[in-house]
Amino acid sequence: MELSSYLDEFARRDWEEPTEEGPVRFAMVGMGWWTRTQAIPAVAESDYCETTVVVSRSEEKAAEAATLADSIEHAITGEQFHDGVAADAYDAVYVCTPNATHLEYVETAAALGKAVLCEKPMEGSVERARGIVDAVAAHDVPDMVAYRMQTEPAVRRAKELLEAGFIGDPVSVHGHMSQRLPEMFPDGKHWRYRRDLAGPGSTVTDIGLYPMNTARFLLDADPVAVSATMASEHEAFADVPDEYASFTMHFPDDVFATCTASQNAAQSSHLKVVGTEGEVTVEPAFFHRQDRGFRLARGDARLAVEFEQVDQMREEFDYFGNHLLTGRAPHPDAAHGLVDMRVIEAVYESAERGATVSLT
Repeated sequence: MELSSYLDEFARRDWEEPTEEGPVRFAMVGMGWWTRTQAIPAVAESDYCETTVVVSRSEEKAAEAATLADSIEHAITGEQFHDGVAADAYDAVYVCTPNATHLEYVETAAALGKAVLCEKPMEGSVERARGIVDAVAAHDVPDMVAYRMQTEPAVRRAKELLEAGFIGDPVSVHGHMSQRLPEMFPDGKHWRYRRDLAGPGSTVTDIGLYPMNTARFLLDADPVAVSATMASEHEAFADVPDEYASFTMHFPDDVFATCTASQNAAQSSHLKVVGTEGEVTVEPAFFHRQDRGFRLARGDARLAVEFEQVDQMREEFDYFGNHLLTGRAPHPDAAHGLVDMRVIEAVYESAERGATVSLT
């Protein structure tokens, strides 16, 4: 196996096809800090996209956000969005509101015939996530769930090496992600602490989802069972069960993925796949603000790869835009995201019952 064929031009866009069409014009829905400081700046640098409309529940907040990019032509409220105001000014919608509010915006976007890029997790429950699947199918619009790790070059190169058999047959996956949410939002009123907005918990739904979905992507498989434990001690997590969480996903062929996550621990992330012949590690892995690391091991050989870092959000938007402009269906779609919603609910059920939960 010639490693150079996989590691040369490490940040290559293996998904990109040439096009002279574009750009894809976006309506950005939800003017929280992520959209304002990450999504809109990334799209401003995009090869295939631009932001033309911003949408917020607050008229004032929408007006303020309209200054974030020269391409923004309209600042409207959520109510105006649902009424179809400025619909001729955008081709696609990026939904980045609290988890349990995604459905209403996706339904409106789909009814207007707009492509949908929906933040992860898809919704606050499996039932409402199914509503998203139904909405995009009913109106036959392109859709994608914003799992930016699936367009991260380090993860894509790891997947290529797994598929080429570099580490042999996968045996286990270890993943972790943690951050200090109480320091990021010290007033204790952030929506991620609220089940009515975040879904069944705080940690697994928000950051435990990163190793969960990336394991699925790397293994190209879905788990058949899950077991979990979790705990909450800090007062900010009084209404959610998972300040700290650990869960194991059982995949076909007896491959196990063990994931840990916390919203109240030192910022840290990694993902390692161990196989019968070697291992591949991405560390740091999941935080867009940290340079990713990439290591390979096989037998006595060890290799740390240095590579050009990319803006994960720009890669995600460029991937989505390029697929729309070249007439290809983007992935991961809503059906893929629905699997994660089922796994998420099974994780919380397992922790509550103290038993393994089957997903088959």
